[in-house]
Amino acid sequence: MSNLGGYINKKVLIITADSRTLVGNLLSCDQMTNLVLGQTVERVVRTPDDTEPSTEVPLGLYLVRGDNVCLVGLVDEPLDESINWEEVKGSAIGGIKHI
Repeated sequence: MSNLGGYINKKVLIITADSRTLVGNLLSCDQMTNLVLGQTVERVVRTPDDTEPSTEVPLGLYLVRGDNVCLVGLVDEPLDESINWEEVKGSAIGGIKHI
């Protein structure tokens, strides 16, 4: 198993190659960094000039292929729960550029 074995059954944040932000409970992973997340939400953070609020889109049980994973990190749950994600604004994260 990969070094992510210590993250099993913990809340993680994933940044994907197409710049999506996923948050969920890591249920399983393998040596190719394929990830299975439970209770997954996608955080859609709007730019400061966008009048729409940022959102969290519920996805439920979700599989992320390893070749689409850019970053995996543990979530500080008390801090995460204290943030009103609808009020968060930010710049877009660029996707991967293949040369």
